[in-house]
Amino acid sequence: MSLRPTLPLPARALCIALLLATGALAHARAPTPSTADLATPAHGIVGVADRHLDPEYWVRQAGADADRVHLDRAAIKTQNARLLAEDDSVRDMAAFPGELDGAEVRAWIEALSERPSADRYDVHGAPVEPAFFDTLEREMALDAIPARVQPRFGLAVERADLRAFPTTRRIFSTAGDVDIDRLQESGLFPGDALAVLHTTADGSWSFVASDRYLAWMETSRLATGTREQMAAYRTRTPSLLVTGATARTVFNPVRPDISELQLDMGVRVPLLEDWPAQDQVHGQHPAFGHVIELPARRGDGSLEFVPALLPRTAEVSAEPLPLTPANLIRQGFRFLGERYGWGHSFNARDCSGFVSEIYRSMGVQMPRNTRDQAVSPAFDKTVLTADSTRDERLAAVADMQVGDLIYIPGHVMMMIGRDDGMTYVIHDTSGTGYRGADGGYVRMSLSGVVVTALEPMMSGRDTDTIDRITSIVRIR
Repeated sequence: MSLRPTLPLPARALCIALLLATGALAHARAPTPSTADLATPAHGIVGVADRHLDPEYWVRQAGADADRVHLDRAAIKTQNARLLAEDDSVRDMAAFPGELDGAEVRAWIEALSERPSADRYDVHGAPVEPAFFDTLEREMALDAIPARVQPRFGLAVERADLRAFPTTRRIFSTAGDVDIDRLQESGLFPGDALAVLHTTADGSWSFVASDRYLAWMETSRLATGTREQMAAYRTRTPSLLVTGATARTVFNPVRPDISELQLDMGVRVPLLEDWPAQDQVHGQHPAFGHVIELPARRGDGSLEFVPALLPRTAEVSAEPLPLTPANLIRQGFRFLGERYGWGHSFNARDCSGFVSEIYRSMGVQMPRNTRDQAVSPAFDKTVLTADSTRDERLAAVADMQVGDLIYIPGHVMMMIGRDDGMTYVIHDTSGTGYRGADGGYVRMSLSGVVVTALEPMMSGRDTDTIDRITSIVRIR
């Protein structure tokens, strides 16, 4: 098993959606049509009409294929096993080593928590002082890492940010741009398995390994127990899987730690099916909800499991949804209009989190970042390079089917159908660009989950988005 860390790189592909490219393409192609040639409603997003914002419109467009199962449960199990076996960006936490070389752990932390060489700014636009990083480096206490590290296994007990440094302070590359926190890496959800590899000097932050990431998280958001407890919770049956964008436990005055706890799409929780029918759950009768079991943190940081209630109105399922075009469309549209959240910030998600959570609700596991999703050896894909011709790119787009994932550097979109000769995608993006009625480039800020037509989209003044596609992944 590879333990290659998922770490930030200069071109790290968490989703800075549709980063602006500046270079001209090596091959000639016709310019993108201007907005004068396409329907441009009052909102200004080229080609997008009200009907395109209705998931059932796209389900109807899919026709007889809408409910065709692409992969059954056995095939999905095989697909997930292939991902674990062939993709170094994911790991099986149940098989995580019981002992690690301390020098290797330190190298992982130093690679992640590398002091930025460029200027950084705080939420007020003021430069971040060098002493800030000096303090963090002292608090990380790397000299305290032993020669041999014995991980402590556990579970996340609530949604938690994964950070490049042990701090909640948000810092940015540009003064005044407070959307993309350069210290935000990813997120964990309640019940996610982890291994604690190191803690800060005061113990308030833990450097953890999870199934798709190595990063810092607040220690108060995890609980540690045995490897067996961690593994058993992840596979316990019967269970419920969240199929809505989110579900929340009911308000609980007895246990505030599990009160109104957010469970995001694809989160799986054990169902206490044998709970006595008349036994209250923290003062509430269980007949009108689902009694589930959640991991919780005792005062000493140890792991315990406690009953909780999900209301009957929660969108949950006893099994993953069938992997069909209709479900892919409907699951994607459950997030429509949600705020874009770099690295799962803003209590939301980014482009790669968006598509992975859609597929996770159908039981399909994916790497965390677009960089890894786009090239994973576990997925069937069409690869496009700088040498691909315009005709080859257009042919690849014409061949796309509902649910196909389209990757450009730093971004992913999901194909939902075709209308009026154009290909439509749903994606979680900071924005896109078009050629305006006067032929000039127009940048459109979006900052959320949106539907757009692919063909008019531009990723810079001289670059059609189609000409930046690096791969098209089909999970079939």
